[in-house]
Amino acid sequence: MLVGNLRHLRVFLAVAECGSITQAAVRCFVSQPAVTQAIARLEAEADTALFLRTRHGLFATEAGTLFQNRVARALDRLDGAMSDIAPRLAVTATRPQLAALIATVEAQNFTLAAQRLGIAQPTVHRAITTIEASVGRALFQRSPVGVAPTRQALALALAAQLAFAELDQAVAELADLQGREVGEIVIGSLPLARSHILPQALARFRTSRPRQTIRIVDGLYSDLLAGLRQGGIDLVLGALRESLPVDDVVQERLFDDMLAVLAGPDDPLVATGTVAIEALRARPWLVPRQGTPTRNQFESLFTRAGLDLPESIIETGSVILMREMVSDGRHLACVSKAQAAREIERGIVAELPFPGIAVPRPIGLTLRAGWQPTPAQQAMLDAIRAAI
Repeated sequence: MLVGNLRHLRVFLAVAECGSITQAAVRCFVSQPAVTQAIARLEAEADTALFLRTRHGLFATEAGTLFQNRVARALDRLDGAMSDIAPRLAVTATRPQLAALIATVEAQNFTLAAQRLGIAQPTVHRAITTIEASVGRALFQRSPVGVAPTRQALALALAAQLAFAELDQAVAELADLQGREVGEIVIGSLPLARSHILPQALARFRTSRPRQTIRIVDGLYSDLLAGLRQGGIDLVLGALRESLPVDDVVQERLFDDMLAVLAGPDDPLVATGTVAIEALRARPWLVPRQGTPTRNQFESLFTRAGLDLPESIIETGSVILMREMVSDGRHLACVSKAQAAREIERGIVAELPFPGIAVPRPIGLTLRAGWQPTPAQQAMLDAIRAAI
């Protein structure tokens, strides 16, 4: 596995910065043969030269420069977290130990963490106790039902996850330089994105990168945001939030969407021209879950009019379910207009006049602050922006 050995990465970075095996050996407190072996191992795993050897020293190749950037970003993030806990971790911690830490933080159980990693439970337990010995204190609170991570464990696990994400990007960039499509692009998709933006963006992306693996993750905003912050998701596409709950992500507005009130094509309200808010309140509704921007705007329609919310509500983010339910002539639905555009155009559902003042809803990208996309990830961002 490329970038599997953190010590090799530190040696590589020292050679890239010093341009000398001798100086790198002194900086890293290892022998010159150890430096040579570390570089040879990395180049073999990368299947490309990372340095140009000359009489005047070693100089990073194009691949080496790309790799140096990612390694520096990964180690800066990792070492920053380690120095806050115990500086000697930068010397003692290994990637398998950090992988065990991440799995244990997520599972809060040694056995479940071992199952996630596909290794024996004693191996996970030993990795955690070794890290704790270097730190000089417990990073997990043991109990009969499992282990609870301390604040320091959570911080170190997050830093390790993001560092590993940087190293995965390094692998993808080196492969891209060789004309190969390696790794996967992970997109967190909120409901509007799946029906309106992603199909066009993916079709455009596929014209230039037909073999790139893409994974679409559907879920709640809170879950997708957590995956983004931990490095498991590259970008989140959908409705933006008025105020971000954390400061390590940024938002990019792509366009403004409006809400639509949907009814069945034969619903008596369709022919009335205007619809009183009291008539809407009396109907059963299908609306997105609480806490979403759409749900907040839906509820404000009634609260601004001084009315209680409708008594009959089904929570769902499925336009398909909404479409089928409103066809009974009784149910109404509140959903993104862009999300239901095709159903409206085909006459499968009808759009009622929007009561009150329609408030634009920003749609766009949520990204990690300071994130540097690979060429493939950048191509996906460009395809999404072009699909608007």
